[in-house]
Amino acid sequence: MSSPRGYGAVGSSEAEQQPLLRKKERPWLWRRMAVDVNRDWGDLVLLLCYVITGLLDSSSISIWGSFVSMQTGNTVYIGLGLSAPSEGTRWIKSGTSLLSFCLGSFLFSRFHRFFSPARRWVLCASFFVQMLFIAGAASILTFGPASSHDDVTWNVLVPIALIAFQSCGQAVTSRALKYNALTSVVLTSIYCDLFSDAELFAPLLDNAERNRRIAAPLLLLLGAIMGGSFARSSIGIAGALWTAVALKLITVVSWFLWPAQPDTDNE
Repeated sequence: MSSPRGYGAVGSSEAEQQPLLRKKERPWLWRRMAVDVNRDWGDLVLLLCYVITGLLDSSSISIWGSFVSMQTGNTVYIGLGLSAPSEGTRWIKSGTSLLSFCLGSFLFSRFHRFFSPARRWVLCASFFVQMLFIAGAASILTFGPASSHDDVTWNVLVPIALIAFQSCGQAVTSRALKYNALTSVVLTSIYCDLFSDAELFAPLLDNAERNRRIAAPLLLLLGAIMGGSFARSSIGIAGALWTAVALKLITVVSWFLWPAQPDTDNE
């Protein structure tokens, strides 16, 4: 005859043999954001950034006389300004843009490097911050005091600095996804590589690199046409910036929905 179980005795039932502490499954959103994105077809998002670059640079050069993305022109303007600093203020705006771009490159690159370059939440956060910086510049131009083309005031220099700071985030992302040619801020090297390509006239599906090099300047040209149209309209550069905000939001959503790298560890 079996004796009754004493106080504190361990039974042999299946439920009692289960571990006291189970590993809690992480929420769906956590698991989705903690993976690396698949770089396949990621060049499509980077090519969209060329439209944004054209939009921002063409409107800024039309209104302020300086670039906010492509810094080669700004470097030339700085040199011209330093040779005759009293003849204009363009070099001050170009210098503000260049310094902000360099600072942004320093910070964005370290952000990606520290948290994993192609992690989904890193890409979403990077482009969301870029969107906020453009929105900040657009808000100053929309709701702040009016300024003329030649002014060197806070409501001119701050928007230039904000837009230039975020522009480098696109270039950093091209490195993170290993599409080094698609920086969205340089075209000279793309033109050189395109027309020196030994397989320039290969069939459409046989030379993806050639196709990217063709698409990049065409998309930047499209953005430049849009930006120039905004700058000459009653909407002005503020309209171009709000359009860029919408395009940046599209990139954030794209990275959120992008397929994950198959071998990424979710745990």
